[in-house]
Amino acid sequence: MTQSDIGLIGLGTMGAMLALNIAEKGFAIAVWNRTTEVTHKFVKTAGELAPKITPTQTLQALVAALKAPRAIILMVPAGQAVDDQIAALTPLLEAGDMIIDAGNANFRDTNRRAENAAKGGPRFLGIGVSGGEDGARHGPSIMGGGRAEDWARIEPILQAISAKYQGTPCATLMGEAGAGHFVKMVHNGIEYADMQMIAEVYGVMRDGMAMPAPAISTVFDAWNAGPLQSYLIEISAAVTAVTDTKTGQPLIDVILDRAGQKGTGRWTVIEAQHLSAPIPVIEAAVMARNTSARLDERIKGQAHFGAAPQGLPPGTLTIKDLEHAMIAGKILCYAQGFALVTAASAEFGWSLPLPEIAKVWRMGCIIRSTMLNDMATALAQDPARNLILAPFFADHLQNTHSALRKVVAQAALHGLPVPALASGLAWFDMMRTQHSTANMIQAQRDFFGAHGFDRTDGGAGRHGPWALRGD
Repeated sequence: MTQSDIGLIGLGTMGAMLALNIAEKGFAIAVWNRTTEVTHKFVKTAGELAPKITPTQTLQALVAALKAPRAIILMVPAGQAVDDQIAALTPLLEAGDMIIDAGNANFRDTNRRAENAAKGGPRFLGIGVSGGEDGARHGPSIMGGGRAEDWARIEPILQAISAKYQGTPCATLMGEAGAGHFVKMVHNGIEYADMQMIAEVYGVMRDGMAMPAPAISTVFDAWNAGPLQSYLIEISAAVTAVTDTKTGQPLIDVILDRAGQKGTGRWTVIEAQHLSAPIPVIEAAVMARNTSARLDERIKGQAHFGAAPQGLPPGTLTIKDLEHAMIAGKILCYAQGFALVTAASAEFGWSLPLPEIAKVWRMGCIIRSTMLNDMATALAQDPARNLILAPFFADHLQNTHSALRKVVAQAALHGLPVPALASGLAWFDMMRTQHSTANMIQAQRDFFGAHGFDRTDGGAGRHGPWALRGD
């Protein structure tokens, strides 16, 4: 039996598509799935790629089918399943063999697994893979985490199967241990926020401007030819254009408004709190999904309080206002995401390459967009500078934030919920306010807890006169 270049465990949708991608790029791959029937069915449906694929029925057979030193990709559910698979593989592997977790792992689990691997046993890489089923099959965005020498060994395969932006592979080592999965987590948080903002402007058009789905589709399609060009705008145009064959209505109008989630956006919010990194647009997006799930309560809320008077007076907002609000919201959201990455880089000593992260996200992943190329340029010029202060994006914000303010204000006045856009605007206003109201908070903290404060004049005295105590 010809030995394979790489192994893969887990032939679910993503695993199967990734295996076909690897085979198509000319690499021999051995595969194993817990259910043998799934393995055989996969190979039977692989068509002309089948000769590149070696099906195996046991883990021992999988290991035996691989060239040494071996590399095995895990495409199994995040959490305990990964630990169980590592435990089952470890006795079968030799020094220098490598396990690669390509699932949606929590980066803290990846940190732990990398630390355990450093104590002995097989080497370990944690890689974030974005792009969904189509990306896995035809070219995902890949964010690596682990030792540089381990990444270098598998890099030719990962770069070959990744998406390409003008010929450049969207596959890069981000740093050690859980760095790759952290970057993927932030990607998913931004994805939540981008989707939520699109949903909010869709709501303004649907409920505030009484636009039918086909007309909304036309708007999204036009936006996709401008600064907002992105995968998410593209598919928003597509889904609002489809007619339901059962009812004859736009399909979007018969989809239940209860959004699902797998938790990666929630992880982003939790880690941002640990790192004291404000990401209010992403927080609002996670909140909105959680609220959407409370359908029964929302029904009771409308029955109790009445539906908000959602319709906007004619001419109140224009499509251009909405486009500019989306541009501003998108810049603010990404700026927050990159600031979170910067905070994590300092906290964990990863030296995360911000320009390379923007480049990796340019193709293959769900948040791919035209703006990311300009973001990569801005971050390369000054990685420490907040993205909203980079001249290119500062100019965009100067030209669009008034539209964002107008959209948020009119939505609030007419009961149209836009939590992500509103949160982005509030953060923007705080970021451009030199003299904030936090002095009141410091005075309050000193009053009830003697926490002290700094003075604007640098003078002595770190407590107020509200209690008899000295410095």
